[in-house]
Amino acid sequence: MIKRVLVTEAAERVIDSLRERHGPLMFHQSGGCCDGSSPMCLPEGELLLNETDHLLGNIAGCDFYMSKDQYEYWKHTQLTVDVTKGRGSSFSLEIPLGIRFVIKSRVFSEQELETLGLD
Repeated sequence: MIKRVLVTEAAERVIDSLRERHGPLMFHQSGGCCDGSSPMCLPEGELLLNETDHLLGNIAGCDFYMSKDQYEYWKHTQLTVDVTKGRGSSFSLEIPLGIRFVIKSRVFSEQELETLGLD
């Protein structure tokens, strides 16, 4: 099975630490304000989801959602959540730690696209 979203070991360690502090978590990537297309880690249920949000998968025990508009743009890519030093300007839970989550991406191969049912 081809996963649409992956997580690095470094990011997974941060997620585990945040989960210990804040309880169950979720991720959302809207491509909107603040850090633009940086993924935001929030307490599960803090962001109200609706029909404009697409569930991409689960990373480190957290559901990862993306707005429908962003999904249309990114659907041909596999995303990997990583972490880097530096304060972002979003409401994501890791920001006070002096780090931020970032997305790395790669375009799916032709074979992967066929498997996923994408043109």
